[in-house]
Amino acid sequence: MSQATNQSWGGRFSEPTDAFVERFTASVNFDQRLARQDIQGSIAHATMLARVGVLTDDERDAIINGLSEIKGEIERGEFEWSVPLEDVHMNIEARLTDKIGITGKKLHTGRSRNDQVATDIRLFMRDAIDVIEAELVRLREGMTELADREADTIMPGFTHLQTAQPVTFGHHLLAWQEMIARDHERLLDCRKRINVMPLGAAALAGTTYPIDRHVTAELLGFERPAENSLDAVSDRDFAIEFTSFASILLMHLSRMSEELVLWTSAQFDFIDLPDRFCTGSSIMPQKKNPDVPELVRGKTGRVYGHLMSLLTLMKSQPLAYNKDNQEDKEPLFDAVDTVHDCLKAFADMVPAIEPKKANMFEAARKGFSTATDLADYLVRKGVAFRDAHEIVGQSVAYGLKAEKDLSEMTLDELKQFSATIEQDVFEVLTLEGSVAARNHIGGTAPDQVRAAAQRAREALAAVKGEAQ
Repeated sequence: MSQATNQSWGGRFSEPTDAFVERFTASVNFDQRLARQDIQGSIAHATMLARVGVLTDDERDAIINGLSEIKGEIERGEFEWSVPLEDVHMNIEARLTDKIGITGKKLHTGRSRNDQVATDIRLFMRDAIDVIEAELVRLREGMTELADREADTIMPGFTHLQTAQPVTFGHHLLAWQEMIARDHERLLDCRKRINVMPLGAAALAGTTYPIDRHVTAELLGFERPAENSLDAVSDRDFAIEFTSFASILLMHLSRMSEELVLWTSAQFDFIDLPDRFCTGSSIMPQKKNPDVPELVRGKTGRVYGHLMSLLTLMKSQPLAYNKDNQEDKEPLFDAVDTVHDCLKAFADMVPAIEPKKANMFEAARKGFSTATDLADYLVRKGVAFRDAHEIVGQSVAYGLKAEKDLSEMTLDELKQFSATIEQDVFEVLTLEGSVAARNHIGGTAPDQVRAAAQRAREALAAVKGEAQ
């Protein structure tokens, strides 16, 4: 490139940058995604400069009008991006200067690309989080409503993927909701630390111009200006924190995906997913593949990689800004897109799950899922728990040989293991009796599931109310 190509720094150089290095160091191919936030920050910066007397009102108006026109060009796809101008900031500034003349060059007074890009990314992430949160809310609402509808639907609960105790499908769905609720909290907490303004830190030490950072922060909706200029331009904790949130969220979605994949298999056959969330096979006409949950499960590793990329990017950087930080955007942008799309898919899909209630119920009858209920029954009759455990173990061993579930045995068959067992034992050996007996907060009893669903609605309404 020629020395005149990028006048923001070319004056010190005696030869043009190598063409390969020009392409290698440019970021405009991906950071142009920050154009809207870059213009937003520049308008606020120009407004502040006019308030403190660094710009005249006419200069401010010319800059703001020019930037507004450029924003329109970008939105209409008319803007010509230039690699020699390196990044989104210099492309916009050069176009502004073309449009309004030397006044365009005054926009950069009192700031650096270091604090400019740090501000742009925070503005971008704040916007992205608000969009992602809306999908999280939709997913939580969908889970809660489906859980309420399926509060009485009995299914086997598993540990080690072995039948453990009967639960309700509604209770299982609310377990998912609890996971996503924690993710929601983490996202909102992350947003608080994002909402701090670096602008005014300039390159690393602040500026000699009489800027008012509180004015700029207020114009941009930031809670406050960053306290330390060195940290302001070099901090990427917020990007790491977001990808950490994203990794935990995708881990949860992946666990849910695994269950959905299992449940749709012929071996489980617990649920049906609508055709619009599945695909077929090019060779096996009978196949209906749960591609959406499988793909979400696969994308989890992608997001984990972005977290490791950002942690590694920052681990050896001295203060303050370093060119390394140019590498923060692509993993961050992709993490944002991946999280949004996975959440959208789940928010659309989960409320459309159709449980196969008869299959779930029949599966819960297998595997002696009420064995613990029999042990609890014996304890209530005065048998020590360890003795009760032994009695039930013997009953299960008998049932395996006789191919009978506990609820299918006669009273005489059960009494051979303990004379304490009476006719009322069958009240606890039924699946309905088992789930109904767990009638406490956090339990799987249908009444508790409905109450928990209502609490979840109220908690979500409170979060939405705080955001308004």
